[in-house]
Amino acid sequence: MSTSYDPLREPDAEPQFPASLDGELRLAREYLSQVAGTNIHDHTAMVKAAVGLDHRLRALIAALDAKRGEHR
Repeated sequence: MSTSYDPLREPDAEPQFPASLDGELRLAREYLSQVAGTNIHDHTAMVKAAVGLDHRLRALIAALDAKRGEHR
């Protein structure tokens, strides 16, 4: 069965080289501040914001796991 769906990332993929926990936390806060004013009625802008937030959150989790010495 063929489908046009193409996921943004592989289900088990992790950021390869997260910054330090402090660095990732700063980047997440900056991006959240940047997209906070995104127009909720602009579908394209909301999708872009959601993808960016997904990326920042995954990087933040990877940095937290790295700081704890965990690998998934």
